[in-house]
Amino acid sequence: MNTQATTDPEIGKSVQAAGLATNYLEQGSGDPVILIHGSGPGVTGYANWRLTLPVLAEHFWAIAPDAAGFGYTERKPDQEFSLDFWVRHILEFMDGIGVEKAHFIGNSFGGALTIALATRHPDRVDRIVLMGAAGLEFDLTEGLDAVWGHEPSIENARYMMENYFAFDKSLIGDDLVKSRYEASVRPGFHESFSAMFPAPRQRHIKALSTPEDHISQLENRALIVHGRDDKVVPLETSLRYNQLLRNSDLHVFGNCGHWTQIEKKDQFNVMVRDFLLS
Repeated sequence: MNTQATTDPEIGKSVQAAGLATNYLEQGSGDPVILIHGSGPGVTGYANWRLTLPVLAEHFWAIAPDAAGFGYTERKPDQEFSLDFWVRHILEFMDGIGVEKAHFIGNSFGGALTIALATRHPDRVDRIVLMGAAGLEFDLTEGLDAVWGHEPSIENARYMMENYFAFDKSLIGDDLVKSRYEASVRPGFHESFSAMFPAPRQRHIKALSTPEDHISQLENRALIVHGRDDKVVPLETSLRYNQLLRNSDLHVFGNCGHWTQIEKKDQFNVMVRDFLLS
């Protein structure tokens, strides 16, 4: 494990997992909470969780890795990505940083990975927070098709964020558009991203899914959070999770899209903190 000398807030420490030098951020101390980001273009643990990490760090050891194929985690030529590989990568990441069991917060793609991990390795997962989570089968939305098929440009970045990520378009300023565009065209980022979810894309939703009968066996306490106006992962997915997960509560934010942790950051952070502490 080593710390990279950098002033870039997206680059933290590095540990080997599944043969990849894995970038992660950490703050605080105490019981570990692992936060897994979504699958948007140019995404990193920092981009997804920068507003949540400091709040959780007041009570927990908050850890946000860049999943395999994303962010500043090492990329290798011809790497094949699958749910099996992503689960293996997170398990070995936990081993590498010395975490036997953790709470998990999973956003979108990260929710699918969290559920897969919980059903396959229940001894490694404590409480679960799912936020706009994939991991169940649903009809491909226009928003998800656009996100996974994103071709980098300033115009496309603005259109994607204004029309699919945020309910409140006033959140989408020029600086944010520029930063997300620049993130998506860093060396190697778009190449690995575009190879992950090629069209036709309905098959990738299925590939990220865990059988419902496996999910219904979980006894973990779970908090499910969704934006009512989400155009990427439909609200019905979280309603179904709430039916399947016997020890779950569901909160739906009105006037909120796929960016719950940003659009409703204060309420989201308090709700998640209190759930993990209760």
